Amino acid sequence: MEGAAHSPEVYVYIRTVMSMVIGLSLAQLLTRLAGFVQSPGKNRIYLVHIGWVLSMFLFIIHFWWWEYRLQSVAQINFGVYLFLICFCCLFYFLCVLLNPPTVDDYGGFEEYFISRRGWFFSLLAVAYAVDLIDTRLKGEVYFHSLGWEYPTRNVVYIVLCIVAAITANRRFHAAFVILGLLYQITWIFRLYDVLPG
Repeated sequence: MEGAAHSPEVYVYIRTVMSMVIGLSLAQLLTRLAGFVQSPGKNRIYLVHIGWVLSMFLFIIHFWWWEYRLQSVAQINFGVYLFLICFCCLFYFLCVLLNPPTVDDYGGFEEYFISRRGWFFSLLAVAYAVDLIDTRLKGEVYFHSLGWEYPTRNVVYIVLCIVAAITANRRFHAAFVILGLLYQITWIFRLYDVLPG
């Protein structure tokens, strides 16, 4: 039975279940972006909101890219499986928050985003904390191979998310999403550009 936990089929099975939830998350984001194209004048867009839609898109596809390393987890038990599915569900909740059915009660996406910032950034802070655990699951050697930048990055994101959840300052939110997107792109191409063979 223990050998089954190491078989390639187990990892494929778990990744398939995870991919269903991740697929729903991406569908939420793409639906929102398509909605802007379909009805450009229906609601006032908010560039910070669109920035976070793009940021979540990158975060999710990057998550799926690095989950290739799931096969390095020594033993998969139900606890690990449940943890990974919950991590994927966290992405789904974040994407649903960015893609409400309507913003008619808010007057536009700026008002909606600012009014829901507490929920969004609290969950995003949790996602960065959970990411540390997810990376640690893949082994101490892998965790330390990412160097000091990885845990520092996550802690800084957690702190900034807490600030973003509290403040409604538009300049802070604009700077956070712009700098966050730029850093995210450089981070992906510096550390995760090529999957191991």
